[in-house]
Amino acid sequence: MSLSQRMELRQGQSLVMTPQLLQAIKLLQLSHLDLVAYVDAELERNPLLERHEENDAPDAPERPEPISEEPPAWDTDTLSSDRTALEGDLDTSLDNSFDPDAAGVGPQPDAQAFAEGDRLPLAPGPWTGVGPGGSFDGPETDFEARLARETTLAEHLASQLDLAVVDPMERLVGRFLIDAIDEAGWLAESVEAVAERLSCPVALVERVLATIQRFDPAGVGARDLAECLAIQLRERDRFDPAMQALVSRLDLLAKRDLKALERLCGVDEEDLAQMIREIRALDPKPGRAFGGAPVEVLVPDVFVRPAPDGSWLIDLNPDTLPRVLMNQAYYARVARSAKTETERAFVTECLQNANWLTRSLDQRAKTILKVASEIVRQQDGFFAHGVTHLRPLNLRTIADAIGMHESTVSRVTSNKSIGTLRGVFEMKYFFTAAIAGTGGDQHSSEAVRHRIRQLIDAERPSAVLSDDQLVKILRGDGIDIARRTVAKYRESLRIPSSIERRRAKGG
Repeated sequence: MSLSQRMELRQGQSLVMTPQLLQAIKLLQLSHLDLVAYVDAELERNPLLERHEENDAPDAPERPEPISEEPPAWDTDTLSSDRTALEGDLDTSLDNSFDPDAAGVGPQPDAQAFAEGDRLPLAPGPWTGVGPGGSFDGPETDFEARLARETTLAEHLASQLDLAVVDPMERLVGRFLIDAIDEAGWLAESVEAVAERLSCPVALVERVLATIQRFDPAGVGARDLAECLAIQLRERDRFDPAMQALVSRLDLLAKRDLKALERLCGVDEEDLAQMIREIRALDPKPGRAFGGAPVEVLVPDVFVRPAPDGSWLIDLNPDTLPRVLMNQAYYARVARSAKTETERAFVTECLQNANWLTRSLDQRAKTILKVASEIVRQQDGFFAHGVTHLRPLNLRTIADAIGMHESTVSRVTSNKSIGTLRGVFEMKYFFTAAIAGTGGDQHSSEAVRHRIRQLIDAERPSAVLSDDQLVKILRGDGIDIARRTVAKYRESLRIPSSIERRRAKGG
């Protein structure tokens, strides 16, 4: 066999991921908040891009001329004629309309002193503290300092720490512990970890933590639920040995194993019921009463509303779509002034990026609308009748219906939500697994979960439904489901077992 070299010409096809294509794919899966941040960064980088605002419309009214800050020149004759006209309207003399002595203003300055711009103090009176423009300069009337703002839990604890702790080292440890307390009021970091990070003894951290745990609100600084309840009970002077035993076995209380708790605490049924009422009156999250981080609201990317003919209208939310334009006039001016090859290359690159970004944003909006429209078409029963009519749905069904790749649909539905008359739902919510039906039909797993919750909510204390009974009822409704699947769905809904529900309901 001989070896030789030769040249061949072959044709082939391959998918090349250009930077522009990667950018378009990235934009598809961004949430509207991430998209706004991305567009803002592009606006900073690319001088040819500008944000399109509603106020930039060509028919916007012209801005009024700015008011001059210089005081007008007063004419003595004009002031005199205005005074005469005003006295005629009031049918009295202006000299009789104001009593300087009664107002506490004191003697009036002469015209010469006023004309020379002398600053004359006011005599003491009820309006002495009033400055120009109606502002109040006194410390007791500082309205800016009295603006309403929620005090955070950290600020509330820090103010108590400054009063309770004098030692600088303990204050430092206390500040660190306060920063480690979460919004619920619990210590989110172990004492050992705090001591290691501060290179101080564990006993010092324990001592400062014990001081913080005596602060208001009661229960703050606890490391678990039992300690949080114990701190509040100590403050109420109710942490006796029986209550201490009850708090140490909260797991039995959660299971409603009252007989075991009676033996553990050494009390009868009536005393245990009273102790449980006291436990329920406590606050397991004492930090909730203070201001914290603002709650993020789920903003829908698409709105769905019924049309008069019974169909559905699907609209993009304009608030989640950043609008950018390319300034053609600025590009023409800059392109003419570019002299070097580097400058011309930079301007050309900015032009290409600007064009691609505007097209990518437009394509992203169209793709989201296309996917959302198909979801609404597939889940028409949900929008009309509720979650019980939710159909099984997967990404491939949507992709085949609209002629897109399954991965593209997955990117579109990530971090997106749909606003409906029933609330705001993530797009991923409408993709559920299929549960086989006895008649050959298929049921959505989410609809089955909803049915299980309905059955358990409607059960009587004397007839609590077991998982086997739920299986029989669901099969009677045409849903072929296994007992282990019912148990899995029930646990995902955080619903206790039939034994625990029977104890809780006293059945």
